[in-house]
Amino acid sequence: MPDAGPAAGLVEPPEPLPQEFAAVMRPELPSLVAEIAQEISRAIPEYDELLGGPYGEVLQQSVEQNLSAFVERVANPDSPAGRQDDLCRRLGRFEAYEGRSFQYLRSALRIGARVALRRAKSVGSRYNISPTLMAMFADAVFAHVDATEELCREGYLEAQSGPEDDGARRRRLLRLLLAGGATPLAHPAVTELADGAGWPLPEVATPVALGGERGPDPAALPDDVLVELADPQPHLLLPGRLTGERRAELDAARAGSRPAIGVTVPLGGSADSLRWARQALAHAEAGLIRDRPVFACADHLVTLWLLADPPLAEELARRRLAPLAGHTAVRRDRLVDTLRVWLTTRGTAARMARLLHVHPQTVRYRLRSLHRLFGAQLDDHDERFAVEVAVRTLHLRKRGDDG
Repeated sequence: MPDAGPAAGLVEPPEPLPQEFAAVMRPELPSLVAEIAQEISRAIPEYDELLGGPYGEVLQQSVEQNLSAFVERVANPDSPAGRQDDLCRRLGRFEAYEGRSFQYLRSALRIGARVALRRAKSVGSRYNISPTLMAMFADAVFAHVDATEELCREGYLEAQSGPEDDGARRRRLLRLLLAGGATPLAHPAVTELADGAGWPLPEVATPVALGGERGPDPAALPDDVLVELADPQPHLLLPGRLTGERRAELDAARAGSRPAIGVTVPLGGSADSLRWARQALAHAEAGLIRDRPVFACADHLVTLWLLADPPLAEELARRRLAPLAGHTAVRRDRLVDTLRVWLTTRGTAARMARLLHVHPQTVRYRLRSLHRLFGAQLDDHDERFAVEVAVRTLHLRKRGDDG
C-alpha cells in the first residue's frame, strides 16, 4: 500500500461545540472504542493479528485516550494537549519501528472517524440534535483526525530519520518478541536484530510489567535487560530466570515504579507472561494483591486465575452461594467468612474462633447452619471445590473493595 501525503486539514478551525455535548458523548466511549477496533481489524488485515496480541490492549487504550481527549476538549477547550500529543507521536514511532507504511495508520484513523460519525448519527436522532450541530460535530471530528494524523506523522518521520541505533534495535527486537502469536521467534528479523544488538537469544525469559508514577532508571538496569519505557504500558524483558540477584537489581533501579515480575517462560511465551504480569499489576493497584513494591506473579497465580474472568466469577458465586441468598448482607458475610476459614483450615472450632475473633460456640452454631444450608455440597469433593473457588474469589474481591 503506497504511503500518503500529509492530511490537507481545514482552512479554518471548526467552531467549538457546545460544552454540554461532552455529557452526551462520554457514555458512548467504551462501546465506541470496541466498535472502532473491530472495524479496523476487519478492514486492515495487517492490524488483525496485532490487535489479538499483547499490543492489542495498548492500541485499544490509545484509541480510548484519543477519543477521551476529543471529548475533554469539547468539555474544556482550554485543556492542555501535551500528553495526548506525545501519545500520537509514540503511535507514529511504533508504526515506523514495525516497518509498516504510514498509510495503514492513516487508514485506521479515517476508519475511526467514520465509525464515530456513524454513531453520532444514531445518538443525534436519540437526543434530537439539530442538523447544524451535527454538521459542527462532523467538522470537529475531521479536524481532530487531521491533527492526530499530523502528530503521528511527526513521530513516524522522527523514527525513520537516521540509521537505527543499538537502543532502537533492541526496542524493535523486544516488540517482535512480545508480538504474540504461536511462533514469534519465527519472525525473520528476530535473529538478525538479536545479533545486531548483541543480545544472545535465551531459552527462557522473564518479562516485567511496570506501574507507578515514573519508570525505573534505565542507566541502573543491567545491560542485558531489554527496556521499553516509552510505551503506554512500559515493560522490561530479563533474559533467563528470576534470581535473587535479578530481584535486587530491579529493586535498586525501580525509582518511582512498581515492577510486577512475570513468570519465567520459554522465550516464545513471553507475551503471555507479560499479559499475566499486567493483570497482576492492575490487581495490585486495586488492592487485590498485597505485596512488596517489587513482587513476582509466580506468588499469585491462584489469584490471577480466580480473577481472570470477573463476570464468570460472579456467576459462579451466585450459583454456588445461592443457599445464602435469603439472609441479610451482614449474616451472609459472617457465614461466608466462616465457610472460607473452614474450607481453608478444616480446623477445630477453637482454632477457627481465633481466626475469626469470635467465641467457639458461635463457630459451632454457624457451621451447623452452613451444613444445613449446603447439605451434600460440602461432602462431595467436586461440589466442595466449586464452593471453595467461589468463596475465595468473593474474599479477594471484597479485599479490593475494602482497599
